[in-house]
Amino acid sequence: MFVLLMRYLKGYLRICVTSTSPERFLNLCRNRGILLWGLSPHGRDYEMYISIRGFRKLKPVLKKTKTKVTIEERFGLPFFFHKYRKRKMFFCGAAGCVMIVYLLSLFIWNIHIDGNQTRTDETILAFLEEKNTVHGMLRKDVDCEQIVKDIRQQFDDIIWVSAYVKGTRLMIQVKENSDTITMPATEMEKPSDIVADKDGVVTEIITRKGVPLVHAGDEVKKGDLLVSGRVEVLNDSKEVIGYQYQTADADIFVQTVCPYEEKMERAYEKKIYTEKERRKYYLKWNDIKVSVGTTKNQYQHAERLTEEYRWTLGEHFVLPVSHGMEREREYRLQKKLYGKEEIQTMLSENFHRFCGELEKKGVQILENNVKIHIGQNLATAKGTLTLIEPAGEQRETEIIEVEQKTEGEQ
Repeated sequence: MFVLLMRYLKGYLRICVTSTSPERFLNLCRNRGILLWGLSPHGRDYEMYISIRGFRKLKPVLKKTKTKVTIEERFGLPFFFHKYRKRKMFFCGAAGCVMIVYLLSLFIWNIHIDGNQTRTDETILAFLEEKNTVHGMLRKDVDCEQIVKDIRQQFDDIIWVSAYVKGTRLMIQVKENSDTITMPATEMEKPSDIVADKDGVVTEIITRKGVPLVHAGDEVKKGDLLVSGRVEVLNDSKEVIGYQYQTADADIFVQTVCPYEEKMERAYEKKIYTEKERRKYYLKWNDIKVSVGTTKNQYQHAERLTEEYRWTLGEHFVLPVSHGMEREREYRLQKKLYGKEEIQTMLSENFHRFCGELEKKGVQILENNVKIHIGQNLATAKGTLTLIEPAGEQRETEIIEVEQKTEGEQ
């Protein structure tokens, strides 16, 4: 492979040799160190390959052997440059492009953050900017170890960080501790009760901490006490001598009736697109934008569409250049009327979507009494749903002071 590359860089020829004594010609070439390869007979002649340097040494050999040489084909970089010698600007441009790509490869053009759930990319990027880690910085100035330390020190909920440079991208991977999300609650843990947050009938109650004050089948109103966080302490005479306080914890399910209503106008305006549109093409380098065309128009109604594409060389070589198009497309509004089947389908889909959201929250639907009524101008889905859903919210427990009786009072 290396030999082929060197031959291409130096250039070589395919020649046709006509001689009465080809053996003598070949022997003299060998004695003078002229390399020949790819020798093959061609009728009474011979075809072979020779380097440019070897071809220049052939003249005395040709005279001695009375040999005639014809150049059949030229190969290699010297002949390529000679062929396009009048196109110097092309080669200058190609060399300039290579130089620009090399210079761009020295910078970080994209900071990619992965694994963050509670912390947004913008929050982490803003912090990194304070530490002088920004888009457009030199790759050699990136201190991955320091980035890891800074992020760990700044964000307590991030328990693991990895930072490395890949191409022109700074890759940052983080792992958050989900347990830290609930830590503030433990710091504020105070004695609390569970009270009803809705009206209904209790269907099930499972108490883990606290004193249950209702049972299955009891009807409750919003604000009623369901589980108390105050536990009585009794003496041998069954008298209350004090209280223990804790955070009430229980699973409580209540049967409720939920009203549902959705109204939808049958008349609507449909967009009818015309063939008129305005386009603007642009090339953007960071915050510098050069555009061709315009989207200015006098359309009464228009829809704007923007498409932008970032330039990349491979997956991780992201350039600070992007191109795109902005388009303003004219449309007119045409008044239409939903058909009965069409609007019924739309209301049904919205209702099923509503029921699906309830089920995701752990709500069980026992009974569905929602009906669809379609009038001349208005369609309505109205009725009630009988549900079994989790109930209860925390409320701070009232602290009661108990006076201790002396022996004389007893």
